[in-house]
Amino acid sequence: MNEALSAELSKRVSAQFAESVELKREAAGALAAPIARAAALLGETLKAGGKVLACGNGGSAADAQHFAAELVNRFEVERAPLAAVALTTDSSTLTSIANDYSYEQVFSKQVRALGRRGDCLLAISTSGNSRNVVEAMQAAAELGLRVVALTGAGGGRMAALTRGDDVNICVPHKRTARIQEVHLLILHCLCDGIDFQLSGKAA
Repeated sequence: MNEALSAELSKRVSAQFAESVELKREAAGALAAPIARAAALLGETLKAGGKVLACGNGGSAADAQHFAAELVNRFEVERAPLAAVALTTDSSTLTSIANDYSYEQVFSKQVRALGRRGDCLLAISTSGNSRNVVEAMQAAAELGLRVVALTGAGGGRMAALTRGDDVNICVPHKRTARIQEVHLLILHCLCDGIDFQLSGKAA
């Protein structure tokens, strides 16, 4: 690699880190309260025998699966498995709904099939406007599920759909990569908060 290219790429890397660090510092102050509310809501759901249904697209689908795995297996402390399902993983269900009906219904149909009053939907969209996630929130409202929404860029349609006990955690940024980075940190904060409530332990 020539020196000029190496220097330019190093500069770009540093800029990415700097922007991410700046956003995390801003988000720490702006989002601590809603993250704490969301952790309490999720903890209450799980302690009462409810489950968490998680959904999102692309990188947000990966986040939904990551979160479900942390609950079903463990995060940082030993505890009993917790009930969580990522609605993004069953290819037969996803493709049959998308083929027979529409892609917009791939999560809402699963919420209607699996969700029960007392459960919680974790709905993830960096824009807040993903149609299938919006429809999942609407289905959750119909069934009496509470919702934790992870959004960015102002919250979009999902922010408008949050109700009394729901929590919208909106990352104050418009760039998808930065929003996703903070979403992952938020999910780890939620896992830590859940573990603390259920086991009284912290890593």
